[in-house]
Amino acid sequence: MEELMAVSSQGINAKTGRKKRKKNMNSSVWLNLMYLPALLLFCAFIFYPFLKGLQISFTNWDGYSQSFNWIGLDNYKRMLSDPNIGTVIKNTLIYGIGSTFFQNVIGLLYALLLNQSIRTRGITRTIVYLPVIISPLIMGYIWYFFFQFKGGALNDIILLFQDKPLLLLGDPKLNVWIITFVNTFQYLGIAMVIYLAGLQSIPKDYYEAATIDGASAFQRFRNVTLPMLMPSITINIVLNLIGGLKLFDVIVALTNGGPGYASQSLSTLMYKLYFASQDAGYAASLGNLMFVMISLISITALTYLRRKELD
Repeated sequence: MEELMAVSSQGINAKTGRKKRKKNMNSSVWLNLMYLPALLLFCAFIFYPFLKGLQISFTNWDGYSQSFNWIGLDNYKRMLSDPNIGTVIKNTLIYGIGSTFFQNVIGLLYALLLNQSIRTRGITRTIVYLPVIISPLIMGYIWYFFFQFKGGALNDIILLFQDKPLLLLGDPKLNVWIITFVNTFQYLGIAMVIYLAGLQSIPKDYYEAATIDGASAFQRFRNVTLPMLMPSITINIVLNLIGGLKLFDVIVALTNGGPGYASQSLSTLMYKLYFASQDAGYAASLGNLMFVMISLISITALTYLRRKELD
């Protein structure tokens, strides 16, 4: 009898011990420790490089030598007096805001169309999304062979109707918008998929009630679809803004920032200054400008759109 009681007490103690360990594992202290590996990776690959870039922006480092001199705010003063910085910032805003506008408008139209019961919607979704999986650099080179001056597919068609080809990528008034178009074409599929997910989560009862009340198709879209799509709109706009404002690969493939500074963005100018001009200090100051610009624009857009969701 005593042995039985001893065995049962051991079993109870074991169960109690397991419960205590489980409770300890679920405690807030232990759960917070689970964030530690991600926090260490964030500090190593994001926070430390950011602080290092901030430090380099106050130096005249060339990007290669072991020595450099502190020059204070000279790089930022140079930025303010740079005659090309206005063009570069304008181009960066066009790439960001222009791509965001076109991707969201066209992506929403595709989503509305492909949310209907049509035969080819599966293959159409695949075709629209397919460019997303291609490298941006490769995508840029594909479109380069379409727009290039000599031997470009578009100019070959134009030569059938006139004697001279068009200098499309060399025209400062056109090349920025061509780059915006290519970026829109490539990432249109992401916007479409997010909007499709949003549309499919809207209960059909809302549309039925609106139809019974006599609402037209446009009124149903304005009063039912758009308000219910606000979370999807928020995600798309913020992601598109961040991606467009830091656009790099497509610009390099199509124009390499030329002619001159006509199609340069902040990211391509940083690349040029660091590797071609060995001017890492000034490149770092432009990187900080780009960080501030992307942060301000994306946070402002996110805050405004979140308020719209609540309304």
